[in-house]
Amino acid sequence: MRKLLLTLAGLALVASPALAGGKYNKVVAAGDKAPTFAGIPAAQGNQDTSVSLSDIKEPVVVLVFLANHCPVVLNCDDRIIDFANEYKDKGVKVVGIAVSNMQVDLLPGIKKHIADKKIPYVYGSDETQAIGKAYGATNTPQFFVLDKDRTIRYLGAMDDSPNDETKVTKTYLKDAVNSLLAGKEIAVTETRPMGCGISYKK
Repeated sequence: MRKLLLTLAGLALVASPALAGGKYNKVVAAGDKAPTFAGIPAAQGNQDTSVSLSDIKEPVVVLVFLANHCPVVLNCDDRIIDFANEYKDKGVKVVGIAVSNMQVDLLPGIKKHIADKKIPYVYGSDETQAIGKAYGATNTPQFFVLDKDRTIRYLGAMDDSPNDETKVTKTYLKDAVNSLLAGKEIAVTETRPMGCGISYKK
């Protein structure tokens, strides 16, 4: 009997990775430690830079997966810019990352997009796609809110109407960040990401 119990326990341990992730994200969930990343080539304003999670001093990080070719991202552009400007002096760091290998989503295209839209946040390109896989990113735009301990506190969509700002009734991202800044519990910790699918290299 003892041998059978040990065998069943072993099977449970083997099976546990399949239970990782949340309702929509099958890799990470709210409450998980955020996967780290370092040295991702990026730009901010007209300056070349790189972005590493360990270098960010702000207590709240909003990591958003983007793709300049995606019409849903383009529809959300102004909202993300407004969000970054609104929260930049409140201890919130917005980091945009593209993992698409389409030309417009590589660093030269990102620099042009930053200049055209006057994007205020740091925006990088990870051609290896490792960061996207680590976070289980499936769509663009897709948001992850990290607290001061770099624990994921919210993941999913910015709001409930990515294509039409006039129809927004639920501001998931703002609600999560406002709750976090106020030291309150976040009511909605995960939503379904809505946007263009991310294609990963095999």
